Amino acid sequence: MMHRIGPLLIIEGPNRSKVPYSRSLYIDCSEKVLIDTGADPQALLDLDHEYGVELIINTHYHPDHTLHNHLFKDTVKLINPKEYETALTIEGVAQLNGVYQEWGEKGVELWKKSLPEAWSKNLGEISGAYEYETEYAFGDVKVHFLHIPGHTSGIACPYFPELGSAFVGDYDMTTFGPWYNGSDGNIEDFIRSGNRLLELDCHTYITGHQKGIFTKQEFKQAMEKYLAVIDHRDQLIEQYVLKGLDFNELTSIGIFYPAHLLEGPILKTWERSGIRKHLKRLGYTVSEATQELVKTK
Repeated sequence: MMHRIGPLLIIEGPNRSKVPYSRSLYIDCSEKVLIDTGADPQALLDLDHEYGVELIINTHYHPDHTLHNHLFKDTVKLINPKEYETALTIEGVAQLNGVYQEWGEKGVELWKKSLPEAWSKNLGEISGAYEYETEYAFGDVKVHFLHIPGHTSGIACPYFPELGSAFVGDYDMTTFGPWYNGSDGNIEDFIRSGNRLLELDCHTYITGHQKGIFTKQEFKQAMEKYLAVIDHRDQLIEQYVLKGLDFNELTSIGIFYPAHLLEGPILKTWERSGIRKHLKRLGYTVSEATQELVKTK
């Protein structure tokens, strides 16, 4: 399924572009540019057949956004400058994703074994970086790659000033709320970037997942609810802390993910990493020796 806004074609991923897929954006111009490859693989192949793809731009390194890079074998692929070197290797991604921080070298080795080969290939094929906050022209379509850290430290937002449109990726307004659970995610940056997106001269916001297309007014109302999830998580975690739970107990309840899914090592990693960020905001640190929570302020 494709939706068109002027020269921009929006290509859906399966299941309303929910993770592990995402929406892709195609710039229908002489340069034939595809932004993110998480959409339906057949739709992407059809697009290539009908329009051609000569350049792939990844907004960030997460697998749902680089998912089908490998379908375009000889195509130049670029990513944001902050993630370019780190995200080329699985070890680098393990650092960015919190796997190394939570489980050490052993955990990284285990995690590597669980990864689909295609994804490692996707990252390894990225050949360079674009620049932030610089005007690019693809055909007659002008785009700026805005640096909007928070979800990851390097994520970019392709902003089309003359079209009044922005592709905001994982600032996606889902009921899950903001995701900053990798070790390269940051809650304060997330809030700042969310507010920056509202200040753009835009009438159309295209997200990477689920609902998809928002008017300025809809996006503004959705953003208020979306960022409020952060405060709700703070309150919930603080209540449990005051009841005397230690870190292991706190990370088994299911603050971000349903408790029954926390058996999976990667979701458990992100649950722990996300809760650490909230504890820091609330003025606590985790004693690695006892897993008890220690007040720092």
